[in-house]
Amino acid sequence: MHLSESLRKRYTQDDNISAREAQRAAEFIAWGPAVFQTARLMLKYGILEMLRNSDGGMTRRDIVSRTALSDYAVKCLLEASLSIGLVLVDDKTDRFTLSKTGWFLINDPAVRVNIDFNNDVNYEGWFHLDESFKEGRPAGLRHFGPWPTLYAGLSKLPPRVLESWLAFDHFYSDSAFDDALRIVFEGRRVRTLYDVGGNTGKWALRCVGHDDAVKVVVLDLPQQIEMMRQNISGKQGAGRISGYGIDLLDSGSRFPESDSGEVDAIWMSQFLDCFSMPQITDILKKARSVMSADTRLFIMETLWDRQKYEPAALCLTLTSLYFTAMANGNSKMYNTEDIEACISDAGLEIEKIYDHLGQGHSILVCKAVENV
Repeated sequence: MHLSESLRKRYTQDDNISAREAQRAAEFIAWGPAVFQTARLMLKYGILEMLRNSDGGMTRRDIVSRTALSDYAVKCLLEASLSIGLVLVDDKTDRFTLSKTGWFLINDPAVRVNIDFNNDVNYEGWFHLDESFKEGRPAGLRHFGPWPTLYAGLSKLPPRVLESWLAFDHFYSDSAFDDALRIVFEGRRVRTLYDVGGNTGKWALRCVGHDDAVKVVVLDLPQQIEMMRQNISGKQGAGRISGYGIDLLDSGSRFPESDSGEVDAIWMSQFLDCFSMPQITDILKKARSVMSADTRLFIMETLWDRQKYEPAALCLTLTSLYFTAMANGNSKMYNTEDIEACISDAGLEIEKIYDHLGQGHSILVCKAVENV
């Protein structure tokens, strides 16, 4: 296992915490659902923001007067928030102020995206996590519809749920796009690029905006291709973006031949984590079939073991449980060793790895192994 330095310090020993601290952490886990909802409501009702903007803090009565909540509700939320660590209190004046943790809840955009994603997409479905593990299917997805995977029903999700899902998906990938464009285009001629799992076409639009000669083919499920076409319609460079509907889990599906006869680059961003390892290997073999010696495959993933900071690894390993209960029942956020195995089994090899891009992404640049 490839562990970054910060992860090695955190995940290989626990002699830096006392028994009492460990006990508190265990109780924090036991009351996790209540902890989450308390924090979410403190944000929703604007109480944390009021405390941040206050001069010297606020009393409970001040907060009641500024919200539509009862004294009972505010008292419960403030007392729970004290225990959670969202607020602090001056026990002489009974004035509440914002803690460091509360500050991050307000100001860290990743935290806000994660809260909405977990509340709107995952919260009720995770009740079926046990069932999902045992049956190898997203048992929690039935909360939204009868689809075999979330992707099959993505366009039919309730608007609020879809909004939170897209915000989560785009937040993490978009943060690395500037670096990714440089890695893909600088120093090489890219005229035909396959964007596999291109979703709404955001990366495709960035590519045609970056290079006025490149043509992008988005490969995705037919219903996703329709969403992509609607999203790019009328936007600059859209004429150089085409779609190819494909179910990559269909054993008979194949990558299309390039109109120019050559595929210069294949791009997979936050895509392979949507599949099991055997499925990843099969998809990479399909990519390998259209690659020449000059083609490069760019895999951008948030590999949890390569994270520079431990909180990112926490988010990623827990995101695996979204895949289990809601997305497909058999994929996860992978580590380096897992992805390397799939790449090798598909007849590819890693040429170079770029780390710490955007919100903790890595890009693996792969080429075809000769005589495979």
